Amino acid sequence: MIKRMLALDGVQVICHFRDDGELVEGYGMMDDQQIAGLARFAHDYKRIVQGNTDQLAMFTQMNGWTPPGAWIVRSEQVSVVSIANLVCLISNAEASLNEIMKEMDSLAHW
Repeated sequence: MIKRMLALDGVQVICHFRDDGELVEGYGMMDDQQIAGLARFAHDYKRIVQGNTDQLAMFTQMNGWTPPGAWIVRSEQVSVVSIANLVCLISNAEASLNEIMKEMDSLAHW
């Protein structure tokens, strides 16, 4: 199901990981070890973002901080985009971030 993300312009890798960070499935232009590493990175980063949003919610006493819906780490050439337990590596020059986020959100609610 997630393999269809590779049809979108700029998508280099897509993977699905479990709540413990283990790879469920992954596809793209990396070997299996690199894809598993991307899944572990996404899991760890997701936990960091969750911890930060929990603190913001606690200190500000404002609703809406948690749970975080998604996160993006962007560099000059590529970005890592994650929603739920899906993570995608994209080329900034080729990809439409709006299109990718929309499709990943759809897959996350499948």
